[in-house]
Amino acid sequence: MTTFKTVAVVGKDGGSGLEEGLRQLAAVVRGAGAELFLEPGLAGALPHTEVLDTRERDPDLLVSLGGDGTLLRGARMVLGRDVPVVGINMGNLGFLTSISASRIEEDMARVLAGDFRREMRRTLEARVHRDGGDVGVSVVALNDVVIHKAGVARVTRLDLWVGNDGGRDEIGSFSGDGVVVSTPTGSTAYSMSAGGPIVVPELDCFLVTPICPHTLAVRPMVIPGDEEIWIRALDRGEPLVMTLDGQEGHALADDDDVVVRMGAARVPLIRLPEYSFFTTLRKKLHWAASPSTEE
Repeated sequence: MTTFKTVAVVGKDGGSGLEEGLRQLAAVVRGAGAELFLEPGLAGALPHTEVLDTRERDPDLLVSLGGDGTLLRGARMVLGRDVPVVGINMGNLGFLTSISASRIEEDMARVLAGDFRREMRRTLEARVHRDGGDVGVSVVALNDVVIHKAGVARVTRLDLWVGNDGGRDEIGSFSGDGVVVSTPTGSTAYSMSAGGPIVVPELDCFLVTPICPHTLAVRPMVIPGDEEIWIRALDRGEPLVMTLDGQEGHALADDDDVVVRMGAARVPLIRLPEYSFFTTLRKKLHWAASPSTEE
C-alpha cells in the first residue's frame, strides 16, 4: 500500500517511450492501491485512465515522464501547493529526474512504499516595475529568469543593481545577449551554459550570469538569498523578453525594471535515498572525467 492515493502524470504527447512508460507506471501505481490520472494533454494515451486538471484538484504525487523540460512544466503546474514531484527520465540528460526509464517499476514501487527523500528546492520570484509601480502579479521560476533580446541577434545594454528595501547599490552595466538569474537548482542549466558556476541545491543564494558579455570585465556572481537584483535595459526601442524556466515569456517595455528575489514557494522534489548531487554531476555532466586513454 501507499500513502499516495492519487498520482498524476505529465508527459510529452508522442515522446519517445511514453506509451510503454505509462503502461509500466500504471501497473505499479495501481498495484500499490493508488489511482492514476493523466494531464489533459495526455487524454486517451492510456486506456481506462481518467484526466485530472491540477488547476482544480491537487494530486498526492506528480510524476513527470520525459526530460528536465517536462519536469519543470509539471512543477510549475503545482507551484506553491506542496505537491511532491518525481521525474522519470525519458529524455537525454534528465538532470532533475530521479528514475531511469529502465527502472520505472522497481524504483516507483520504492517511492510509493515511502523509500525516498524529499528535497525542498528554492524558487525565484520576479516582478516588473513600470514608472515606479508593479505591473501585474509576481511570477515564479524553479530554474531561472532570463532577460534577453527578442527578434534579431543583437547585443543589448543592461544595468544591474543589488539591494532591497534598505537601499540599492549599482553593480554596473554591460552589453551582451542578456542575463540569466538562476536558483542553485538552475545552476546546471542555462546559467552553466553561459559560464556560470555550479552551486549545490541546499545553498540559500542565487546566481547572476551575463549571456555573452561584450567585455572581459563582467563575470557571473553569487548573490545572498536575502537580496534582490534589479535589471533595466539601457537601449530604448530594443524589445526585451523575460523568460521563466524556458517555458513562459513576458514582453518588456522600454522603461521596465525587472526585480528578482528568492521566492517564498518551494518545490518538493522526490529523490531515492542513494541519490547524490555530486554523483549526478559525474554521471550526467561528466564532471571531472578523466581524459580517454584510448587511441
